[in-house]
Amino acid sequence: MKVLLFNGSPHKHGCTCTALEEISKTLQEEGIDSEIYQIGIKSLTPCRGCGACTQLGRCVINDDDVNNFVDRCKDFDGFIFGSPVHYASACGGITAFLDRAFFSAFMSGRGEVFSYKPAAAVVSARRSGTTATLDQLNKYMTISQMPIISGRYWNMVHGHTPDEVKQDLEGMQNMRILARNMAWHLKCMEAGKRAGVPMPKQEEIVFTNFIRG
Repeated sequence: MKVLLFNGSPHKHGCTCTALEEISKTLQEEGIDSEIYQIGIKSLTPCRGCGACTQLGRCVINDDDVNNFVDRCKDFDGFIFGSPVHYASACGGITAFLDRAFFSAFMSGRGEVFSYKPAAAVVSARRSGTTATLDQLNKYMTISQMPIISGRYWNMVHGHTPDEVKQDLEGMQNMRILARNMAWHLKCMEAGKRAGVPMPKQEEIVFTNFIRG
């Protein structure tokens, strides 16, 4: 079992990564492999809303790593998406990235790379805007049939630098609790598969417009 830890911050070793590294260490103690994916500082084009992914089977924009990321997601059993708080919301890079990753996967019929896989959001902030950012990130998961893993408090850490984040003892403890809860959920899912518990029955998707002609 393996969890992908998505660092949506432009800072490779910043506050968000400090939280993800604490999660990674605890997952390892629980026998779960993990990998930190760095979004970096490369330019990202936002979703064009063109719908071309329904015909192409992938996002039409191919000059960044979004398509490669979606291809790789099939190899992971769980996800944790981390973002710093910018203007009381997720940073622009992770928003542009995940908009296209989740939408193109769903519209191209590859939603299974995310569906039923447990996931969580983690945010870092100097001061405030954390719960609004968590709500924003959780929406990617709730529309994708992904069980959301929680901690004992909202999944946030506070600090202006990595060293300050490490001083947020309650926040860092919650990262460890979140990691253990993720490990427990993954092990329960694996046990369920071995016991022959079937996946939920699927229905054909129905789209209903609010305004009808």
